[in-house]
Amino acid sequence: MTIQQPATRPANPRFSSGPCAKPPTWTLDALSDAALGRSHRAAVGKSKLKDAIEITRDVLGIPADYKIGIVPASDTGAFEMAMWNVLGERPVEMLAWESFGAGWVTDAVKQLKIDAQVKTADYGDIVDLSTVNFDNDVCFTWNGTTSGVRVASGDVIPADRAGLTLCDATSAAFAMDLPWDKLDITTFSWQKVLGGEAAHGILILSPRAVARMESYTPTWPLPKIFRLTKAGKLIDGIFSGATINTPSMLAVEDYLFALDWAKSVGGLNGLIERANKNAQTIWDFCDANDWIANLANDPATRSNTSVCLKFTDDRIQDGAAFAKAVAKRLENEGIALDIGAYRDAPAGLRIWAGGTVETSDIEAMLPWLSWAFHTEIAAQ
Repeated sequence: MTIQQPATRPANPRFSSGPCAKPPTWTLDALSDAALGRSHRAAVGKSKLKDAIEITRDVLGIPADYKIGIVPASDTGAFEMAMWNVLGERPVEMLAWESFGAGWVTDAVKQLKIDAQVKTADYGDIVDLSTVNFDNDVCFTWNGTTSGVRVASGDVIPADRAGLTLCDATSAAFAMDLPWDKLDITTFSWQKVLGGEAAHGILILSPRAVARMESYTPTWPLPKIFRLTKAGKLIDGIFSGATINTPSMLAVEDYLFALDWAKSVGGLNGLIERANKNAQTIWDFCDANDWIANLANDPATRSNTSVCLKFTDDRIQDGAAFAKAVAKRLENEGIALDIGAYRDAPAGLRIWAGGTVETSDIEAMLPWLSWAFHTEIAAQ
């Protein structure tokens, strides 16, 4: 059985959940002013790094008394740096509803050997945050990149908590309205919502987090690349344009371009609106087709960036093989690249809907998804 292909193709088939699509106006020429061949400690390098920090603060609405640092090893490095510096002072609760959150559990329990209380939820669900004691330190992901499930609201986090909240916000920052007063340590990477280049992380500290770092010394050794204090004081240079190790000034220039583009589309509100529109387009498609559904079980916790989908048709004989075949067929046609579910997640698809993706490309891609599904069903 031959099923006719749609006539319209996406202008940009990049729907990867990281590294994500570049901003629509991006070109290599945009990086021509990069401080290449110069020390990042020279005035030009420090200036660009400080600009990256302060424009990040401006776009995200981060309070003036919060510290923002550029650190190595992407979001992973930033979050592990946070855990290694502050955990162990009081009891810890580790929350996980997808693979990266589960990775932080492994770090805390098996590497730092903390007797943490671990609360987990299956893919598609989220931990009941009302059961969490925020007088403990709490580690969690705001948006589960591999499960498409996000925290619906920060209202459950008390303002008068005694513990610190450590939030991995790598696929939430620049697409969701993060409640900074409820977050003490927040991390993300450039390669997600703004489509930046990989290998650099952002570490954001509240005054409460800084106070912890300056008053508490962990029992475990800290590698040089993790050290944020010296003689009991925060190394302030890290948060004003100096860095722990050498950053890529080409990647910094790329990030500066992405930040300027973000401002041009309305800043944070514009980015959220773009992501919401993209995600709603996919959700409407699921509502109109009974063979596919959102992996997130509660609409209130659906991610507007990493939209994870599952096939629900009873005719599918091998779910994992079927999902891979659909993704491969779309890739071979140049319609959608890198949309297979994460390797640890349930079989299905994962379509990035962040603000750098154009809604018109999602609208053009979805009929092809229908074509690929029906073609694979017929081929069984």
